[in-house]
Amino acid sequence: MPMFEPLKLDVGDHSHSAIACGEGPVVLLLHGFPDCYRSFDAQLPALAEAGYRAIAVAMRGYEPSAIPADGDYSALALAQDVVGFLDALGEQRAHLVGHDWGAAVAYTVGAMAPERLYSISTMAVPHSGRFLRDIGRYPKQLRLSWYMGFFQVPGIPERIIKRKDFEFLRWLWRRWSPGWRFDEADFAPVAQAFSQPGVVEAALGYYRAAINLGGLLPGAEKPAVLDVPVPTQTITGELDGCIAADVFAAMSVADDFSGGLRLQRVDGVGHFLHREDPERINALLVDWIREHDKA
Repeated sequence: MPMFEPLKLDVGDHSHSAIACGEGPVVLLLHGFPDCYRSFDAQLPALAEAGYRAIAVAMRGYEPSAIPADGDYSALALAQDVVGFLDALGEQRAHLVGHDWGAAVAYTVGAMAPERLYSISTMAVPHSGRFLRDIGRYPKQLRLSWYMGFFQVPGIPERIIKRKDFEFLRWLWRRWSPGWRFDEADFAPVAQAFSQPGVVEAALGYYRAAINLGGLLPGAEKPAVLDVPVPTQTITGELDGCIAADVFAAMSVADDFSGGLRLQRVDGVGHFLHREDPERINALLVDWIREHDKA
């Protein structure tokens, strides 16, 4: 197990745990759901070896000290956190890597504060605005995204997630990455994160802030698709059971990325592709970051 440097990043009224590895230009890594900042334990050493200071940070709400007093889990608030992380680190610009919700946040940061980023690499989630705008066109994806509607129900999802030591979250891992045989050592940091007071409620708050079920109806106002003027690499797994690879590709529209877009599809992996096959994913990340280092 590599040795990581523990950090605390203070943003507004909340404080975020982080771990760092290496020296050089900063690569900031944002985790998704259901996961935690230890999601990137296999990426940090590879990025450090390539000459970067890799930092994985706990997202808003994923520990008690990072739960905001106002309960705001909007896309704008999450993106502002990332700018706050860079400010706390004393960094004007960085490379940004995001998985799942971390990917959704990365697109928003790229649209809102492109001057703070050299590059973006995202995994498992296409442009979040495009996804919310166009999901109604893909019945298969609507079926796969059933949990987003379920998470809108008050109270019940919280109880189900907490039952039997978070067995529901393990079940999501198995469904979303059907070829991955993870073990309890992989899941233990996630269980620890979700065991903390308020974290389950906060994680569901992301979905409740983002999803307008009425927006799926014909004729309803659709979310905006914001341009991302930052070079962006987006990566999907062939076996992803959360967002289908073909839907991911269809929603990866070059016109949404004036800074340039590269779509990568990795065979034999699912939603947690960076955990399943870190060697291949690390190579893609390092190559993209090097290509756009201090661009």
